[in-house]
Amino acid sequence: MQTEPDANRADELATLARAVREGVGRLNWRMRAEADSPSPGPTVLAVLSRLYRAGTHTPGELAEAERMHPQSLTRVLASLTERELVTRTTDPSDGRRSLIDITPAGLRMLREYSIARETWLASAVERTLSPTEQELLRLAAGLLVRIADS
Repeated sequence: MQTEPDANRADELATLARAVREGVGRLNWRMRAEADSPSPGPTVLAVLSRLYRAGTHTPGELAEAERMHPQSLTRVLASLTERELVTRTTDPSDGRRSLIDITPAGLRMLREYSIARETWLASAVERTLSPTEQELLRLAAGLLVRIADS
């Protein structure tokens, strides 16, 4: 049985989690709406971003890192390979495995989409938040990344 302080803390954390989820969701929706080009989709963006940030991965590593089912990732990788946004090569140390890497075209697509969203967001931050609030947002952004990577 939870004590009253524990129950209050759980309620506070649930309220915080709900507020963060709503804020992140609304911001993500707004950035997608403000971007000039259509979204490649969250799974495509996640895979391309992972390959850009962390380099070459095997399909298994990608699935684990993005918390995806390997079968779902197989379809995404086939589409990305067909569109020449990623390359798939045989792993020289284990011919049964493939290595996936982002291509210049994949990097270009990722960057163009990111620039459109970041341009809108930078403008919204400048016109909406004070310098102190901007610094708080910078700190909160780092915390959100830590939570996402946990």
